[in-house]
Amino acid sequence: MIHPKYKEVLAKQEQLITRKNELNEDFYNGVYDRYKYPVITRHHVPVHWRFDLNAETNPHFMERLGINATLNPGAIYFEGKYYLVVRTEGLDRKSIFALAVSDNGIDNFRFIDTPLTWEDIDAAETNMYDMRLVLHEDGWIYGIYCSESKDPEASPFDTSSAVAQAGFVRTNDLKTWERLPNIQTKSPQQRNVVLHPELVDGKYAFYTRPQDGFISTGSGGGIAFGLCDDILNPVIDQEDIIDERRYHTVYEVKNGQGPAPIKTDKGWIHIAHGVRNTAAGLRYVLYTFATSLEDPTKIIAKPGGHFIAPYDDERVGDVSNVIFCNGAVVNENNDVFIYYASSDTRIHIATTTIEKLVDYTFNTPEDPYRSLDNALQRKSLIERNEDLLKSSN
Repeated sequence: MIHPKYKEVLAKQEQLITRKNELNEDFYNGVYDRYKYPVITRHHVPVHWRFDLNAETNPHFMERLGINATLNPGAIYFEGKYYLVVRTEGLDRKSIFALAVSDNGIDNFRFIDTPLTWEDIDAAETNMYDMRLVLHEDGWIYGIYCSESKDPEASPFDTSSAVAQAGFVRTNDLKTWERLPNIQTKSPQQRNVVLHPELVDGKYAFYTRPQDGFISTGSGGGIAFGLCDDILNPVIDQEDIIDERRYHTVYEVKNGQGPAPIKTDKGWIHIAHGVRNTAAGLRYVLYTFATSLEDPTKIIAKPGGHFIAPYDDERVGDVSNVIFCNGAVVNENNDVFIYYASSDTRIHIATTTIEKLVDYTFNTPEDPYRSLDNALQRKSLIERNEDLLKSSN
């Protein structure tokens, strides 16, 4: 017998899922639109994924397998629908991947089927998270995620040291997933690995983030680029840093590729994350840059400062003051849907267009890297605007 409480809880969830999302009218920057509500929270996870519905085995209708957070989704526009591979974190800290879909990409996201599973080829893998999805020109949809294991060299009483590597899967229908070998690099720690959507010189190309430690970059760091001959035996022999960390910027401590770069007529536009340290801890924001269509290792535009940062309620959560993005899609109208998580807790949407994204990335001034130069840069803008205002009167 199904517990009578089930219908009540289900009806309340249905109201949440079907709620129309609205533009956040309090926010405007001309670059992208923010929305009033998150697109996915832990309350969107199906009731029957969390509760035992049987009144006999669960007489008090307790949540047996609770959800702590929904965050950092991979994204793909597939057969006219918007799909997210959501990092769905249980109360036990373990993350699983779950597929959610929406017709319009802005609201009414529903989890479908069951959590994603595939052949278990790595017995040491404890946790997995932050999948990047890309439809490659070879016809496959590839997913790269962070595969985390306990550090085998840690002392017996050290239960927090970990090793991150790049787990690798592929699918052609988002239903059946094939586990491929982990991506091999010379870096002792590897995460934020992303597959370039096209072959480069006949080879598969990857963006990596080499680092010495699980948290600290050490002598590594920066967004790197590397090539691989065989996608079924993914070995990257050489990683060349194309976007490095820099002192007193939004990416001074760490940076990494977000989703796969977006191809435009002027170049590949990258949405990356940058990390700086503050008295309140690490602060994660997004920034953009563009690379050449002819040479994807060459940066040809890089706006100064952040692109998206925590705003209002987004600042608070499990890990506060964090914005992270590993999923963005473009539809047939050249609308861009950027899915980002705030404070490791819930998922939001920001929308823009290819035209606006190109304008922002190529026409926003670069960071001059010094406060006095920054003041002169802003002074120049103010004086040009004052001249324009005078001439219009």
